Amino acid sequence: MPLTVGTAGHIDHGKTWLVRALTGKDTDRLPEERERGISIDLGYAPLELADGRRLSLVDVPGHERFVRNMVAGATGIDLFLLVVDAGEGARPQTREHLAVLRLLGIEQGVVAITKVDAVESGLVELVMEEARELVPGAEVVATSAKAGLGLDELRDALARAADSVAQRQAEGPTRLFVDRVFTLRGIGTVATGTLWSGSIGEGDELRIEPQGLDVRVRSVQVHDTAVERADAGQRVAVALPGVERGQLGRGDALVERGSYPVSYRLDVELEELDPIRDGARLHVHHGTAEHYARVVRAGRFAQLRLAVPVVAARGDKVVLRERTTLGGGTVLDPSPPRHADPERFEVVQRGDIAALVHAPVRRATLRVGNTELNGLRQAGDWVFSPGWLEEERAALHDRLAAADPLDPGVNAPSDLWAREILPLLGVERRGARVYLPGAEGSLGERADEAAKLEADLNAAGLTPLKVDDRELASYLERAGRLVRVGDGLAVGTPAFEEAKRLLVDECEREGSITLARFRDLIGAGRKQAQLLLERFDADGLTRRVGDERVLRRKPRA
Repeated sequence: MPLTVGTAGHIDHGKTWLVRALTGKDTDRLPEERERGISIDLGYAPLELADGRRLSLVDVPGHERFVRNMVAGATGIDLFLLVVDAGEGARPQTREHLAVLRLLGIEQGVVAITKVDAVESGLVELVMEEARELVPGAEVVATSAKAGLGLDELRDALARAADSVAQRQAEGPTRLFVDRVFTLRGIGTVATGTLWSGSIGEGDELRIEPQGLDVRVRSVQVHDTAVERADAGQRVAVALPGVERGQLGRGDALVERGSYPVSYRLDVELEELDPIRDGARLHVHHGTAEHYARVVRAGRFAQLRLAVPVVAARGDKVVLRERTTLGGGTVLDPSPPRHADPERFEVVQRGDIAALVHAPVRRATLRVGNTELNGLRQAGDWVFSPGWLEEERAALHDRLAAADPLDPGVNAPSDLWAREILPLLGVERRGARVYLPGAEGSLGERADEAAKLEADLNAAGLTPLKVDDRELASYLERAGRLVRVGDGLAVGTPAFEEAKRLLVDECEREGSITLARFRDLIGAGRKQAQLLLERFDADGLTRRVGDERVLRRKPRA
């Protein structure tokens, strides 16, 4: 099973040195990191174990100023490697990093005591005992990256910790939180991250959220090696052709289309390290993103009202910070209505699926198997509440009631659920628009206006007239009472049909027709002739070959 291990620990306790000794790779890639000798951003490397397994390793910064980067790296890991300097013991960032790991539900890992060659053995034992008290149940291994001490023992301890990690939700819909974006010559934009669930392979059609940008995967790599398909738990690099580097960044999610809601609100069950007051504005860390949100309390629960939308799922963990880590939470509802109802929180916390769902979600995202979903409606693989259906029906019918009588329809919803759910909304689809069943356009009070326009066009012959009312022009054209040519111009139907007859007769007799010949035939100016020929082209009657037109198809009788 693919797994990711993440480092944690105070600045200068030797995390990056230890990673280099274990993997042979320097994860400090930024020039500033190498100049200052400290990690600032996330680093990545493959870690080979003695039994042949390969773990993905994320190296995080230890400085307090970069805790937000540490959280971004920690959210995708399965087990930790907590690093403690033998000469200093646990320090503030050691404890904060450990608190973050616990808030994220990362319970399995190993503690590495570093630089043991530089201090007396008695002090090493004291620090190791402190580590056992700090992280009960975790193996503690004495190491020295410089001297190469304890590295094999550390790999073995990590292998044992990996054995105890629960299986990821590999069969769930694809979700990868982006932690890095760059471009490569000949490949284009590449996004990397830890695959939280599902799998990714060449040719997959996914969506970048919350932007709603559809993408197609060109290729996939795991630790610089091309693979046909990457699985949950692996560090993945995905090539995305046609996507500009600036169109996505850290915190964005690459997901299976329609599988996850995008919401400005999260209902969570809180876990507080320090008191979190109602109305507090905090930094919310979720996935690889950092967002600003207002906390609306309801006992041990809260609704996080975010400044930007997120892509979450039930069971996700969040970390709440304001200068320091104040606590965290478990997502109960990733797309709740706006509320602060303690009873609703309780119902959702108990796992009442019907209470979780309002707007349509794919059934697979609920992870309920074949369980009957009492109290919910289903269409295709979409599940939604009866209340939402009535709200959507009422809103759509209100829009139709306000539509122009000339065209009593409105644009069809573009949501992914539209094809399956529209039939339940009491409307019928015609092309890109929806109408009440049997609805037809009517002139009503505009009949006199339409008659006058039609008379004016017929009197003008083949001289196009400007028609400012586009809706009226569309209606009359559908009724066969005028023909639109050019931008906002129209001619009468009798004149247009006579011009078409002359063109067809000439083409059938001579094989083709020029603009000049057509102008002479209809006795009009060059501009009018050009507009009519372009309309014939658009209708599929003719096509242009050089300076001439030929019939594209046999004209209708």
